[in-house]
Amino acid sequence: MDIALQKQLLREDMQKARDQIPRTERNVHAERICEQLWEIILSRKAQVIHTYLNMGAEINVLPLVRRLLDAGKTVVAPKTLKKRQLENRIVYNLQDMEAGVFGTYHPKGKKVYNGLFDLVIIPGLAFDRNGGRLGYGGGYYDTFLLEHLTSWKVGICYPNQLVEHVPVDEHDILMDQVIY
Repeated sequence: MDIALQKQLLREDMQKARDQIPRTERNVHAERICEQLWEIILSRKAQVIHTYLNMGAEINVLPLVRRLLDAGKTVVAPKTLKKRQLENRIVYNLQDMEAGVFGTYHPKGKKVYNGLFDLVIIPGLAFDRNGGRLGYGGGYYDTFLLEHLTSWKVGICYPNQLVEHVPVDEHDILMDQVIY
């Protein structure tokens, strides 16, 4: 079986498995993961953090974003553009958001951040212990991470999204750390 088909089948299974986790259980995991992320941010002395803004059953990182903003950290979130590109916008608060494509949302306005990131928080449908990541299949994060290879890349997932092996292509960027 080729890698593309392996990825598609795993993607379908993992999305179903994730979406079936009860909301109360997702909340418990999200709280624990956000606390682990906070500790990583402190230990790495990260000042500029790139993070997704969760949609659907993804891990809720909004409490962490609030905490980062309260601590005076620079928080940047992506706006999804065409051709596998992300526009990185500075988050000033969680009230000034607008809807994007694929059910995403992002900061309003045009305050784009073009600098380096100390840490990037990355969602996915599956991860393995070697840093392999399976996303939604659009290639947005792989394209983005090619420009930020020196950033500390942390993949986050629910425990049932950690698998033995994620099929990876040569263009797939591995995570430096996976927490679940």
